[in-house]
This record gives sequence, C-alpha cells and structure tokens, in this order.
Amino acid sequence: MAVTDLRSLATEQSNPRSERLDQLSVREFLRVVNREDATIAAAVAKAIPAIERTIKAVAPRLARGGRLFYIGAGTSGRLGCLDASEMPPTYGVPHTLVQGIIAGGEAALTRSQEGAEDDGAAGIADIKSRRIGKRDAVIGLSVSGRARYVREAVSEASKRGAFTACLTCNKNSTLVDCVDVAIIAETGPEVVTGSTRMKAGTAQKMILNMISTGCMVRLGRVKGNRMLDLQIKCEKLLERARNLVMEESGVDSITASTALEFCGGSVRKALALLLSARKPLPAAQRKHAQPPRAVRGKAV
Repeated sequence: MAVTDLRSLATEQSNPRSERLDQLSVREFLRVVNREDATIAAAVAKAIPAIERTIKAVAPRLARGGRLFYIGAGTSGRLGCLDASEMPPTYGVPHTLVQGIIAGGEAALTRSQEGAEDDGAAGIADIKSRRIGKRDAVIGLSVSGRARYVREAVSEASKRGAFTACLTCNKNSTLVDCVDVAIIAETGPEVVTGSTRMKAGTAQKMILNMISTGCMVRLGRVKGNRMLDLQIKCEKLLERARNLVMEESGVDSITASTALEFCGGSVRKALALLLSARKPLPAAQRKHAQPPRAVRGKAV
C-alpha cells in the first residue's frame, strides 16, 4: 500500500491565520491559538455518525467478554494509553478490558521514539502477542494515517476477525482503507505547522472520551450521569461516592457511609441496598457507624 504524500495532508499545511506567529505578543499568540481551538468541536461533530457506529460495534463485544485496544504512535498512542488507564478507577472495570498500546512500548509514554511509528512488523507483533481475536475491537490512532506501525496492526487485527476502526484527522489517509469504520475529524492546519499534538490531538482526546464513556454507559456502568462503579482509592473518591449515594437515595451522610461500609465500598451495592429497603438503616447501626476509611488505596 502506497504511503500518502505528507504534503497532501491537511494537518501538514501551513495555516495562513498563524503565519506571523513569531512576531506576535503573548496575548495575540494566545488569541490565535484560542480561535483555532474553537474550531475543534465542529470537526468532531461531523464525525459523530462514525463514532456512533464504533460504539455500537464495540460495546456488545465488551459485554460478551471481548476487549478494546487503542493502538497508536507518538501523541496518538499516549492519548490512547491515557484513556485506557482511566477506565478502571472511573468505572470499576478490569484493567484488561480497555488497553492502550503504543509504538515503542512503555518507554514511549514519557520519551519520544519517533522511529517506532515506521515499524510495521512491531505493530503486527503487538497484536499477535495479545491474542486479539473475533470478540475484540481494535482502534488505530494516527493523525496522518501514515504510521506503518498502526496500519499493519489494524490490518493484522482484521485478519484475526476483530472489529477495527481508526481515528485520523485526514480524509485521504491510507489508514481509512484498513478498517471497518473510519472516524475522521478534519481539524485542518495547525497553529504551528505539523504540530498535531495541538488541534488534532485535542480532537482525538475528545473522541476517545466519547467512545469509552459511550461504551461504559451502554454497559450499565452509569446511572443517570453518575458513576456506579468508581473505585474508592482516595479521600476525594470516598467523598464523591458518599455524595452520590446520598443524592441518589435521599439518605443522610451517616446512612450513606454505613451503607458503603456494609457493602465494601461499592456504590452500586449500597444504592441497591438503600433503594430496595426504601428506608434508612436502623438507628442503632447509624449510631455506631463510622465512614469508610481510605487505607492503602481501598475502602474498608
């Protein structure tokens, strides 16, 4: 497959609205960046139909025991790993359910390894090593769509029967031909030419938020707009859990704390207990109840 000429990509063009960037005051520079950033949401909005198809394909796979993998290089890979890492504490799912894979391995998370994106064989190997199959979903992340690591990875995933999608910011990238669904957010030229960690990166982050959150909602991990399965691993999350139980069930702070303690820190179980009873816990229990303590990352 021929690699797309870099000069033909919208994200690599010079932005006429930022041509005098080096001559601007700090305030003027910030206004230019802010005006460009204001265009990102519109670009993401145009991609909603493809994002919808992706969520509808991924969520049932997760419900049946499949996994979701984000695979990318550079900034795109880091954003995928970030989104995946936030699923367990936010929604109480196993860390294996949503996984991020980045070209160059974990070292690339903190130190750029630009050459890794050209290693297509490594992309294939990373798919094989995780035994990706028909129940799984793989989303390739590449702003330009040129990264061989990503293209070869999603192609290998397709051969293994997995659902595949891509997230790119160029409609003429070669990556779109490798997947079942192509999500394209056309963010256009960057403020600094070719610096796709800016508008393109922001669009990718927004879309990853939509995909993962949409899947968790469809899996029943959210009640209304509240997290049912957050993991109480610090004081902030303990307070958030207690407030959630109070607001959803109408009980007081002591009753909410008692229910959380009785249910091992599970918001879902505490709400089920309180809502099924439709009355506060006995006064004797409330009198002696103490709020769950955050000890070594767990509520006890």
